[in-house]
Amino acid sequence: MTTATAKRVGAEWLAGAHMRPTRQRVTLAALLVGDGQNRHVTAESLFDASRKVGEKVSLATVYNTLRSFSDAGLLREITVNGAKSYFDTDTTNHAHFYWEDSGELADAPLADVKLCELPEPPDGTEISKVDVVIRLRRR
Repeated sequence: MTTATAKRVGAEWLAGAHMRPTRQRVTLAALLVGDGQNRHVTAESLFDASRKVGEKVSLATVYNTLRSFSDAGLLREITVNGAKSYFDTDTTNHAHFYWEDSGELADAPLADVKLCELPEPPDGTEISKVDVVIRLRRR
């Protein structure tokens, strides 16, 4: 896929969420969804990917843009510990495997995950989502 095609796909992705297509947003969107594949990224991994393709985007801009994309519903934030978040381009309900030794996050088959019952949320609240992260380590 060409860079121009990836940027067009990224711009369309932004337009679907009524987000203004700034240069930085289109660049990062193209890296996230330009090839049509779903991915899990951290701010640092997306920053590195942008540098590899010769784009000049600061790490702070990457963090802020990922947060904006997540707030707009374009990404799903998955927190694996208090300090590390991944952003998933697949916003459907699904579980994840997290490899503790490598820090890799990958989709887990949802058909194999059964949530039978959730507690009632406190008065005046509702459950917005349930994240299932299955932590793995090598034996």
